[in-house]
Amino acid sequence: MTTPKIVFLDRITIPEHVNIPSPSFDHEWINYDLTSPDQVAERIKDADIIVTNKVPLNAETLAGHEKLKLIALTATGFNNVDTAYCRANNIAVTNIRGYATQSVPEHAMAMIFTLMRNLRGYQQDIEAGEWLRQGLFCFFTHPVKDIAGATIGLVGSGALGQAMAELARAVGMNVIFAERKGAKDCREGYLPFEEVLAVADVISLHCPLNDDTCDLIAEPELKAMKSSAIVINTGRGGLVNELALVEALTRGEIAGAATDVFTQEPADKSNPLIANAGLPNLILTPHIAWGSDSALEKLVKILTNNIDAFQRGEALNRVV
Repeated sequence: MTTPKIVFLDRITIPEHVNIPSPSFDHEWINYDLTSPDQVAERIKDADIIVTNKVPLNAETLAGHEKLKLIALTATGFNNVDTAYCRANNIAVTNIRGYATQSVPEHAMAMIFTLMRNLRGYQQDIEAGEWLRQGLFCFFTHPVKDIAGATIGLVGSGALGQAMAELARAVGMNVIFAERKGAKDCREGYLPFEEVLAVADVISLHCPLNDDTCDLIAEPELKAMKSSAIVINTGRGGLVNELALVEALTRGEIAGAATDVFTQEPADKSNPLIANAGLPNLILTPHIAWGSDSALEKLVKILTNNIDAFQRGEALNRVV
């Protein structure tokens, strides 16, 4: 029996200081920092197992690789994998679940504090010399709001949404969950989507991106919010219409926004958010909400457990 060959196509997506535990069986493991679509076929030609985060794996790149038995993703999302092809060709696909339920909510909460207390705006004012011009021991060029007592509307009630709710309650926020947009009836414990938009001080997105949630927050939804409200997106970039968000910020239709995710990543200056990154009420981070050290340690342990379980003939965190 030949030694299984494991190929990690984009090892650079896991920070170098994070050690990936070795699978428990004899194997050959090959790392590539990055792999372009036209390099995939050559690099996986003898692979039994592919490990990847974001490299596209479609029918064209996977065709003809009869040895391939498992695609082990290092992320929760699997939209970069042609799951229909994998199902038809007996290729298992696993993903990572439940590893960032501390990291993502903490990142989102940091964004909430930053925006509601206008930390970025005050930092910019100090850099511009406003404190000296005012000539006082302090100055108030932006409102400073308490987080305790504010209402946070959560869109998405899975593991991340529930963890966000727990953290929000811990700092004294009133938590409400939004029913799916367009739903005729509300499940117990949910409020209509439109009502949540109208009453929330903070809208925080923790739902998947699909045909139903693309542009979930666009111009009509932003206009329906309170002018004092802020929007937090640590979900997926396509959940929020980026141009509409910038326009709402510059017109004062909402008070602030923060996003960790973009429609295209990495985002360049053609992206409205990047082009307006200097706004005092806009916080941008490069898709790192998930990546605290503790979350990364959990992720790599789950990855190895998924591979070991598959090798034992067990189904763990299977997508296909």
